[in-house]
Order: sequence, then C-alpha cells, then structure tokens
Amino acid sequence: MSERLDIVLMARNHDMSRSRIKGLIEAGHVKVNGEVVAKAGAKVDEADAIEVFIPPPVPAIPEPEDIPIDVLYEDEHLLALDKPAGLVVHPAPGHLSGTLVNALLAHCPALGGIGGVSRPGIVHRLDQYTSGVMVVAKTQRAMDVLSREFSSHANLEKTYLALVHGTPVPMEGRIENMMGRSPFDRKKMAIVERNGKRAVTNYRVVASSGAASLVKCVIETGRTHQIRVHLASIGVPVVGDVVYGRPRLDRQLDPPPARQLLHAWRLALRHPVTREPMAFEAPVPEDFTAPWASRF
Repeated sequence: MSERLDIVLMARNHDMSRSRIKGLIEAGHVKVNGEVVAKAGAKVDEADAIEVFIPPPVPAIPEPEDIPIDVLYEDEHLLALDKPAGLVVHPAPGHLSGTLVNALLAHCPALGGIGGVSRPGIVHRLDQYTSGVMVVAKTQRAMDVLSREFSSHANLEKTYLALVHGTPVPMEGRIENMMGRSPFDRKKMAIVERNGKRAVTNYRVVASSGAASLVKCVIETGRTHQIRVHLASIGVPVVGDVVYGRPRLDRQLDPPPARQLLHAWRLALRHPVTREPMAFEAPVPEDFTAPWASRF
C-alpha cells in the first residue's frame, strides 16, 4: 500500500518534525530508489529504498577568510563594494565558507556581531550569480538605519542592468503585482494573487537588436528574484537565467553565458549617520560584453 513520503519518514524518524522533513524533501535531500524526490506528498511503497541526507549545520559564527573584495567606498560606518558573480553573500547549507561575510570579517574584524553573528553587517543581498553594488553596515547605528530603510525602501534608488532575450513591448513600462513563493515549486518565486507582497519594477530598453535587449530596471521594492520574475513574466527573461529563463536559447549563444546576466549597476541612498545623499556605481562586468552582445 502506497503512502506519502513525508508520512513514511515521520514514522521512521520520530525525533524530526514534519516541517523539518518537508524542508529536507523540498531541498532535494531525499532519494527514493536512487532518484531525488522533491515532493513531500509523493507516494512510496514499503519496498522502496529511501535515503535521507542531513546537511551539516551552519557554523554559528562565521570565520574570517582572506578573500579579496572590490571596495567602492568606505568610512567608519559604511562600506560599499562591487560583488562579483558567483560569490554567496552569507554562509548557508551548501556554502559554509568562502562567502562575502567571511571576506568582510577578514577585511573589517570589528564587524563581528553587528546585526547578529551569522550575517554581520548585511542589510540586503544579491543572488549568488548577480553582480554589482552592495552596501554593508560597519556599526550598529548604521545597521539599524540601513536595515529599516532597505526594508521600507525609503531613501533608496536601486538600478540594475539586464541582458534579456527579445525586446519588451512596450519598450518602457512599469510592472506592479504581488509576488510570493510559487505554489508549484517552493524553490521558485512567482506572481501570485494571494499570500504575496507588492513588487514594483520600472524598466526601459537601453539598446536592442530584436533578438536581445539591454534593459535598465529601477525597482521600488526588493523582493527575492524580483527582476528575474518580472522580466520573464513579460516574455523577456534574463539571458543565462537557468531558473526563469530560456536555456535552449542560452545554449545557442557563443560563448554560452556562465550565469544570469543581471548586474546591480547603481545604488543611491542617504548616509546612515550624516544623512548625506550618496550614490555608488559598479562597472559593467566583462560578460555583458561577450562577442554576441557587441551589437549593443
């Protein structure tokens, strides 16, 4: 008789909650007969071989690591940097070291504990494969102000550049809707009608070849994967985006993109202590000028 995978695992692991088991399944840590099964409600039989991988815990206190960072600006309260594509912001399962936080602790030893020991100084994030401007709080006073303003999006202007497949119609516009976890894949974000948060992206085409376009996006909110989901929703997914994009078209490019071509180009804010208006820009990275993109 078949039963739900999560129910079977609960019966076999009495010390684990159902939510913990569900999380392990959805994160891809459970195999049935050698194949990853990512749905808690999947049916399994008594004879099926079930394997569960328990990821190691994230260290409570990240260690300093000598990882170079490209500093755009620094004073006693604030640091602005250009995050390279591929660098994870803070330790998490699968990335327990080699993160931006590890680099920051080596660059600024006094940062430890600012805003919490696991993510010191971090007031906002960029996806692992998104490059560009980030700011870090170096004092608790700066942390309190910046955390509040990034949460409310007050006194901020965040501008991104994206290379996309196709050309948006119209070539300038505003996308506003609710965004939340996809009801079909909990690892993805989606435009939803309920249980979501307001998401607003203003976009304008800077250059276009028809087959591809360079798009400038100014966001009024900072939802997870916001620009990637919004651009895909109007038919122009970000080049190299393996989650929301068009991998078949990516493979036709020479060379194929190694990551999603999304870049946090400019960040304007008020200094958290002096309240002076400031703006930081990160140079457009080399992969935005790949041979196939030279038409821009």
